[in-house]
Amino acid sequence: MSKQDNLVVNAIRVLSAEAVQQANSGHPGMPMGSAAMAYALWGKQMKFDPKTPKWADRDRFVLSSGHGSMLMYSLLHLFGYGLTIDDLKAFRQFGSKTPGHPEYGHTVGVETTTGPLGQGIANAVGMALAEAYLAAHFNREGYKIVDHNTFAIMGDGCLMEGISHEAASLAGTLKLNKLIALYDDNEISIEGDTDIAFREDVPARFRAYGWNVIDVANGNCWCKVEAAIKLAKDSDKPTLIVCHTTIGYGSPKAGMASSHGEPLGADNLAATKKALGWPCEEPFAVPAEVYETTAAVEKAGEEKRQAWDELFAAYEKAYPELAAEWKSWHSEELPVDLLNDEDFWKFEGSMATRASSGEVLNRLAKKIPNMIGGSADLAPSNKSNMKGRGDFSAEDRTGANLHFGVREHAMAAICNGIYLHGGLRPYCATFFVFSDYMKNAMRLSALMGLPIPYILTHDSIGVGEDGPTHQPIEHLAGLRAMPGMIVFRPADSKETAAGWYTAMTGKRPVSLVLTRQNLPLYENSGKEALKGGYILEDSEKATPDVILMASGSEVEQCVGAKKLLKEQGIDARVVSMPSFELFDEQSDEYKESVLPKAVRARVAVEAAASFGWAKYVGLDGAYVCLDQFGASAPAKLLFKHYGFTAENVAEKAAALVR
Repeated sequence: MSKQDNLVVNAIRVLSAEAVQQANSGHPGMPMGSAAMAYALWGKQMKFDPKTPKWADRDRFVLSSGHGSMLMYSLLHLFGYGLTIDDLKAFRQFGSKTPGHPEYGHTVGVETTTGPLGQGIANAVGMALAEAYLAAHFNREGYKIVDHNTFAIMGDGCLMEGISHEAASLAGTLKLNKLIALYDDNEISIEGDTDIAFREDVPARFRAYGWNVIDVANGNCWCKVEAAIKLAKDSDKPTLIVCHTTIGYGSPKAGMASSHGEPLGADNLAATKKALGWPCEEPFAVPAEVYETTAAVEKAGEEKRQAWDELFAAYEKAYPELAAEWKSWHSEELPVDLLNDEDFWKFEGSMATRASSGEVLNRLAKKIPNMIGGSADLAPSNKSNMKGRGDFSAEDRTGANLHFGVREHAMAAICNGIYLHGGLRPYCATFFVFSDYMKNAMRLSALMGLPIPYILTHDSIGVGEDGPTHQPIEHLAGLRAMPGMIVFRPADSKETAAGWYTAMTGKRPVSLVLTRQNLPLYENSGKEALKGGYILEDSEKATPDVILMASGSEVEQCVGAKKLLKEQGIDARVVSMPSFELFDEQSDEYKESVLPKAVRARVAVEAAASFGWAKYVGLDGAYVCLDQFGASAPAKLLFKHYGFTAENVAEKAAALVR
């Protein structure tokens, strides 16, 4: 071990502790304990070029223990990603490049937003899966243009969270051997020693998953960790490297829970520098030898990237069609004009929107070859299988249909990782009621602005006999409350195509909320649904007597009610409202044309909680909604029992007008 190498390790420790001290907030213990293992990666074994941070064949690094964000920021600073000392001094301050947890798209070099424990390792599984699929599709003999590893650092907290079990189990099943997870086994959590809540045999668990496990007794020695990483790279399975570390290493609080989530204190920081033999007394001062050492790593990374550029140039000459496809797959632009593709919007007859979605998905799969995705063991029900695209497995990396098993939470986080890797367009599917299991990962999709389609079927009491455990009631309101998430509940097949168009062309995740039961096909539906809300059937008068508005299957009851109201001399307008978010983004003039303020008689109809509709209904309106759990019975009986009939909607509307 050279003096220069150890100096870099200690620079990571000291900078991390100083930034937390400066902010008077943060987590110094994890970065100090993990500094050696991080240096084994960044300084010795990882392939990256900070001058080209989005180089397609770089190794991916995920800090699953996102609370230890100063580890990431210290590395990004020392290894040339553009973070300055002033940025480190601004740790956790408003508007800084160094927020409390790593944020994708905010800080160059951060591959994914982490913090909620376990999300990062599941993202890493998605990245490794993407690497395997792309390698199988694009690599040719002598041209391994896809050949990189995905590394993650995770701690005890990540391994306690259920999502890590789901993701690790699938990774083992799929034998994602380019995935290497370093376990920061410091045996400390916020409340104290992990023995109080976490005594399982982690290595045995991972071996049972089908992982290779390497134990590093002294995780504070970078060269021992590096040797383990070298072994892991030769494995035919994913690898867990168990690194026994000391939280708060080098400080008077070493091994103590108090070093987890609070500053060391000025005196303890001074004692830490002395114990580590740190040569600089001034805060945030770093010896020149540190930057000289990391600059050599940066140079080596740049040379590897240049060699890859030369390889790809030769690949482009040898396989021009594949090279063109590579560029298309890595472009944000779709290879087809869906808006003006008549076949994309063409449907006939009544159909459940889950079935419509399946048709649209397969139309897309023929035109967009880098689509990849699947369901949490519900593909036949979700209609989420792509025909003729094969199944991805440990034995066949070329299949585009993913089988996530009953692992909803990991499924969503893995899809985040697939998208973040680049080159692929992932989607996933389950029953709408199980979106609760996925919520944290979906929230991160929204936070990062990842345009992932979430196919969520069996959307209401229309599930019928499965009963209230499977009938989503509050879920629409919950997802609509999520910033950055587009919720799209189509009323027919053409609106379903509009939802998919939104998902494939936008910059945000889209929840496609779909029916089990058949719905009619409306003459006037279609591209207008892209505005989120529109007039499906207009009134005869310039100003209607009442506005009936609904999403999804309940639009049918509004259309029926309009006919009944006409018999009573009441002129109604029917508004289909598949997406609150998209409608709210329209101009004031457009919104006024659909929902004129002069019309105060309004009825909102939705087989779900009424929460959220008030902004459209107003003080004088009425609701036909479901603010209670459903029951087990045939769907038609339930709709009638709970008032989702044209007759009841018409009665509510007439009462407002009279």
